[in-house]
Amino acid sequence: MARESLPLVVDDLSTFTKSLRTQLLAHPATPGHQTLLNMLARAAGHRNLQMLKARPPALPRIIATVPTEHSDIVRRTLRLFDDQGRLQRLPVKRSLQLMALWGLWMRFDAKRPYREREVNQILTAWHCFGDYCTLRRDLVTQGLMARTADSSVYTKLPARPGEDAMALMRALRQRDN
Repeated sequence: MARESLPLVVDDLSTFTKSLRTQLLAHPATPGHQTLLNMLARAAGHRNLQMLKARPPALPRIIATVPTEHSDIVRRTLRLFDDQGRLQRLPVKRSLQLMALWGLWMRFDAKRPYREREVNQILTAWHCFGDYCTLRRDLVTQGLMARTADSSVYTKLPARPGEDAMALMRALRQRDN
């Protein structure tokens, strides 16, 4: 079996080790190889090892400069997007996931229906971790998009973003320009 080199970026070593320690203490016995790999990935902020691997290795981690006038959740969510406005990874924290969906929702036109293939293409263009299915499902689940019963046609739903979501979308539009 060939060994695979996999970069692991840890933003805060202290938080990483505390998370890993908590997971190890909660595990009933000594974890196996795959379980330990998943624990390491979760401690680094990924959902699991598969999500860590899905992140393109050639893509450097970009910590964007975020103006301080934004709220904490907007600043944290903006850091998930690269300079081109693409979502680099799906965060573990649900509140950040929901906020990041607004950054994808704004990429759709409300005046036209989309085939599933078109939705997949748009989502693929605006994220870097290769899981457009989860993003598409979350957009529908959160009421930002609707789909027909056979999932063949999707439409962007009119939604009222909160103040933080509006600030996020404004900041992402500024990056586009």
